[in-house]
Amino acid sequence: MMEGRRERLSYSALRPFRGTFSAGVPILAFHKLGRLPPGVRSKNLYVQRGLFAWQMHDLKRGGFLTISLDWWNDFSRPNRNRTVLTFDDGSRTVFRKALPVLARHRFTATQFLVADAIGGTNHWDVRNRSEAPDALMDTAEVRDWISAGQEIGSHTLTHPVLTAIQASQAKEEIFASKKKLEDVFGVRIRHFCYPYGKWTRRLRDFVEEAGYTTAVTLDSGVNAEVRDPFVLRRIGAKHPSRSLRNFATLVPAGFPLRFFWQR
Repeated sequence: MMEGRRERLSYSALRPFRGTFSAGVPILAFHKLGRLPPGVRSKNLYVQRGLFAWQMHDLKRGGFLTISLDWWNDFSRPNRNRTVLTFDDGSRTVFRKALPVLARHRFTATQFLVADAIGGTNHWDVRNRSEAPDALMDTAEVRDWISAGQEIGSHTLTHPVLTAIQASQAKEEIFASKKKLEDVFGVRIRHFCYPYGKWTRRLRDFVEEAGYTTAVTLDSGVNAEVRDPFVLRRIGAKHPSRSLRNFATLVPAGFPLRFFWQR
């Protein structure tokens, strides 16, 4: 049985989250950077490039710094203006559009790679959700990402719904992806990301057995005084909804009006 989730939080700007972020370390989750391709259903997978740049500027001017998931055992309450940045899937848009922004602010992030899809496309989204194809980072780009001081983690071999396949298959996805990424890139793979955020106690135990030190979910919230590093919570980043409440909250904080309309 899949573990329960809290109500999903969606991050657009720092001001509405000041109180939440003081209670524990937020792990922000991104996927792709850029405008929405025609016909896209999962709009939450895209953040427009300009908005991402503004969000990083907003965190920087708010006094926030980025830390690695390696620091999970120091995720404390109150949080000392720290955050973790993560990207799922290995989209080439992240390499091309996020890396310069991260470098400008001296921020670091973890990119969770689908080991058998490096240099390919997001076939799981195209097949299962009828989403637009998206080019993924190739081996050279991943190496450049690492050389720039960024981190990588595993997002399985093929991005299946781990809760929907046989336990032996799920174990292979978790174990073999770690080994493949380590063999190809020569770095230790310490962090794992459950595809679609779906996990069970058995899957969590596989991740620990494989030798990872953390795993991230899509269970919503911040992390403080972590007891189990294999079920860390995250907050998805996205464009704000076009509501009067968001206008009233974000505009006084300097949120650019154009991002309410650009997608």
